Amino acid sequence: MLEKLVERKEQLERDLKDFIRKRDELNEESRKYAEKRNELNKKTKELLEKVRELKKERDELNAKARELRGQRKELHKKVDGLYKELDRLRRNIDKGGRPLGEIEKEIRKLEFRQQTAVLTIEKERALVERIAKLKRELEERKEQLEKHEEFRRLISEIKKLKDEVRALTEELKKYQESADRVHAEIVEILREVDETRKQADEMHEKFLNSRKEADRYHAEIIKTRKDIKDLEKVIKALKLKQSKSKEQKEKEELMKRAREIYEMFKKGEKLETEDILLLQRAGLI
Repeated sequence: MLEKLVERKEQLERDLKDFIRKRDELNEESRKYAEKRNELNKKTKELLEKVRELKKERDELNAKARELRGQRKELHKKVDGLYKELDRLRRNIDKGGRPLGEIEKEIRKLEFRQQTAVLTIEKERALVERIAKLKRELEERKEQLEKHEEFRRLISEIKKLKDEVRALTEELKKYQESADRVHAEIVEILREVDETRKQADEMHEKFLNSRKEADRYHAEIIKTRKDIKDLEKVIKALKLKQSKSKEQKEKEELMKRAREIYEMFKKGEKLETEDILLLQRAGLI
């Protein structure tokens, strides 16, 4: 019985060491997962801060582009107004022909289509040829009418305004391209944010699983330590009981031998010193 209990205690002690090792390994895994998760969360926060900064920059660029479009629109209105004056003057000078403002508006419309529409090679070629033809027509009509002083003044004013429009358009293009470039960077960073968040969630899930398993082993450690402690108490009690039984047996054997020697003493037989000491221990003399 005692041997089996001792064997059981030794097995529990081996199990305890194994449980402690596994728990510590899992706690180390949990620590690494938590550390990686925290790094990823920090990176996500930094990326989102970068996105906020870029959005602010993009919004400022778009605001400037809107402002320039507004200015260009006002210049177009002025140009159109001057063309109306020009056409009134033309009707007085040149009784026939298409209004110059109408030609200018068509050129502007076709150029916008060329810049924004998706065209086949044939359609784009036809569009370019149409624009070139209209520009030639416009210039030829202007040359015919430039002989008139008021007409020259209006043409000069129109040319000046159109130069301003071209300059604004170039500046607007730069702001639009910059805004588009910043927007593309924002989209790319947001993709990275999604991936980083996904990785952080995976690390957190692994952290929770490792922590849960480590807690399970920790519970086993507590239970095993209690079982060992309980067994130690039982083993100690059994050993004490066995020790007392052995002592009692030895005492009984001593008394038996002492009585035998005492009988010899009463018969007058010679006793050895060892026999006398044994009688003293047994309390018979």
